[in-house]
Amino acid sequence: MPTTLKDEAAIVGIGQTEFSKSSGRSELQLAAEAVNAALADAGLKPSDVDGMTTFTLDTSDEIEVARAVGIGDLTFFNRVPHGGGAAVGVVQQAAMAVATGIAKVVVCYRALNGRSGMRYSSGVGGGIATSDLIHWSWYMPFGLMTPASWVAMFTQRYMHEYGCTSLDLAEVAVATRRHAVNNPAAFFYQRPLTIEDHQSSRYIATPLRLYDCCQETDGGCACVITTPERARDLEKPPALIRGAAQAAGADQESMTSFYRPSISGLPEMDLVARQIYRQSGLGPKDVDAAVIYDAFTSIVLWQLESFGFCGPGEAKDFIKNGALEVGGRLPTNTHGGQLSEAYIHGMNGVNEGVRLIRGTSPNQPKKNDHVLVTGGVGVPTSGMILGTMH
Repeated sequence: MPTTLKDEAAIVGIGQTEFSKSSGRSELQLAAEAVNAALADAGLKPSDVDGMTTFTLDTSDEIEVARAVGIGDLTFFNRVPHGGGAAVGVVQQAAMAVATGIAKVVVCYRALNGRSGMRYSSGVGGGIATSDLIHWSWYMPFGLMTPASWVAMFTQRYMHEYGCTSLDLAEVAVATRRHAVNNPAAFFYQRPLTIEDHQSSRYIATPLRLYDCCQETDGGCACVITTPERARDLEKPPALIRGAAQAAGADQESMTSFYRPSISGLPEMDLVARQIYRQSGLGPKDVDAAVIYDAFTSIVLWQLESFGFCGPGEAKDFIKNGALEVGGRLPTNTHGGQLSEAYIHGMNGVNEGVRLIRGTSPNQPKKNDHVLVTGGVGVPTSGMILGTMH
């Protein structure tokens, strides 16, 4: 039995629905469509699937999705909490199941009506009194009730410590939008953004402006994981999982770890980085492109630092001169990201990571041996490095 996930599983199929603001369909239907598309892409049948993973926040039970698409017996099913932190966590769990023989073919999926249904910008609401809701109650009297307000506080502190400015955040937004302009699947396809557009947009939660914040989207995404041996027999080039990890940092809270000694970094993402570099035997210099979870522009900067592409506080300098674009040092969010393609809780980023490995991204860099993909930040999170299979 393997003692590491390195090269023990591969992503062999990806699928997604269209991305919109009003799908006109149930989240179950969106999930079923995405799963069917991923299986078709892999050249596999629903009857080949014996495992499924999704987010605890997904409203469609795996047994309902399985029945809807014709999947039979399941020997593995799993859900990962903490919202976008699960984006790569579901892939890691699937890879572990495949590597240990618990399942042979695992589907990961996420579907949501994130605009026409429950709007993901709405933040804290009523309902069952969870432990998260109890700790949020300490912040609500001060107006800290939404993801934007929580991340704005972290961003404000980071700016204070390192001299980062709104213009630096604009660099991230504009680079990401340039990619979306070339991606027919993106909501902002053929709709460019300038620095001036960014700077003149309204504040959502100071210092975050409108274009610093991701979209709210209806849609679904899915991917299929199996063994490298089986992957070699399938038609599409597989994306080999070189390393995958989850992490929760000390003194972690969900989005609001304000009582830590410092809130200008991401200890949990630092831990993810250490794990996947150790598993894969790779380092920052080996990474050719990245899909970095971008619910907000500032969190892209922090993750560049966590993964060692630059030192603490240096991301604002790293991103200058087109570093995040196709011809730059680290082509990043080549699909347009959650800022400009769609917000499917990071699962559309997993699919883009596979396209980058296959060489089929709408903004394909010349070098694509290794691609970093990350999950959400501020929460217990996840990340992986995908590689080509030679």
